[in-house]
Amino acid sequence: MRGGVVEMTSQSRRFSGMRGFTVVWVGQFVSMLGTFMSQFALTIWAWQTTGEATVLALTGLSFVLPNILLYPVAGALVDRWNRKLVMMLSDLAAAVSTAVVLTLLLAGRLEIWHLYATGAFAGLFQAFQFPAYSAAISTMLHKDQYGRASGMLSLAQNTSGILGPVAAGILLTLVGTSGLLFFDLITFAVAIGALLIVHIPQPQTSASETERRSLLEDSLFGFRYIFERPGLLGLQLVFFFLNFTGSMCFPLFAPMILSRTGDNIVILGTVQSAFGVGGVAGGLLLSAWGGPKRKVHGVLSGLALGSLLGLTLIGLGRGLPMWAAGAFFMMLFNPIVNGSNQAIWQSKVPPETQGRVFGTRAMIARISQPVAMLITGPLADRVLLPGMMPGGALAPAFGWLVGTGPGTGISLLMVTMGLMGVIVGFGAYAFRQVRDVETLLPDHDAVAATPDAAAAS
Repeated sequence: MRGGVVEMTSQSRRFSGMRGFTVVWVGQFVSMLGTFMSQFALTIWAWQTTGEATVLALTGLSFVLPNILLYPVAGALVDRWNRKLVMMLSDLAAAVSTAVVLTLLLAGRLEIWHLYATGAFAGLFQAFQFPAYSAAISTMLHKDQYGRASGMLSLAQNTSGILGPVAAGILLTLVGTSGLLFFDLITFAVAIGALLIVHIPQPQTSASETERRSLLEDSLFGFRYIFERPGLLGLQLVFFFLNFTGSMCFPLFAPMILSRTGDNIVILGTVQSAFGVGGVAGGLLLSAWGGPKRKVHGVLSGLALGSLLGLTLIGLGRGLPMWAAGAFFMMLFNPIVNGSNQAIWQSKVPPETQGRVFGTRAMIARISQPVAMLITGPLADRVLLPGMMPGGALAPAFGWLVGTGPGTGISLLMVTMGLMGVIVGFGAYAFRQVRDVETLLPDHDAVAATPDAAAAS
């Protein structure tokens, strides 16, 4: 059963439809809150231990790289396996990773390379989460509810983004990093428990057809599907550039704030909470509004405006007010960008193939992240940061723009990446296959309803 189902199903006695999605949503919100808190604590620990931006970038890279490389295989397995069990397995692996870090920390033996190893382990299993979660929503809800669901997910992510850093900043002095990691473990149990009491329908597929396909064929299916549809490929290339600019900047965000404020954790937590406030506002707006009628405007214009008022403003800022304002506006547009894009894909791609297609989709969009993470740390440590110190090579040309001194080299990078986002967002309108993707490609339910499709089935 789908869409408007709000009662418990007679067969499974589990929540389904929008009520079931809401239960999963609550579990994910609690889990994300714990994750934000533990990540905040580990970021502070890594920075105070090494004082190097490269370390923070490599910590992110250790998670992202295996995550991205496994996406096509993970998507193929999502279409073969029970999607709810796949989501639970992903949460369980993340909990194991956190438990290992906590054990090493309590034993006084935690080192930076441990964060790389546990991050890689969690990243492998996290590759299943996005295609499984996205495909599950498509079978739980009617397509008219996709925008609302995306808004609720953004609301959960960004509300936890508000509460997480603030709570972590307060509790860090009371319970320490180990206490926050233990709380994170509890939140994983809540997320898994929520999945246990929810019914997530499996799409109707032919077992014999699945058996005839090899895992390699299923892993390559998403590439063929997307490359045969230039509009969908164009959308993912937009996100390829978006993730590149974000991955150049976000690993360096904490070092920039800490460097420019003399390691002021309160200011860092406040600005990170401003990200969350903006995301909550955007999530509430999307939940109530559902996004623009033409979703592509939410993607392209949202990207351009979010980059201009977000990253660029953060880079130009020299204190808390502008940093917080930039963080707010950047995340205000983020749910609209992601939610509009998600609604397009969920409407166009048949549910029985969404695992394979969405796994490949995620790989295309995020393959730029490891490249950016490999570049950004050394670029900051060896070129930008020393270059923007008084008397540095870059200071005469750009000092008027972002100032000079500790952290200003990262500020210059953020301004540059923000302007790139504006160019990519508005520039994509020049391509008809992208700007008219919603009309050039039919919805999957419209295709399934045609006589030819019915005869073929």
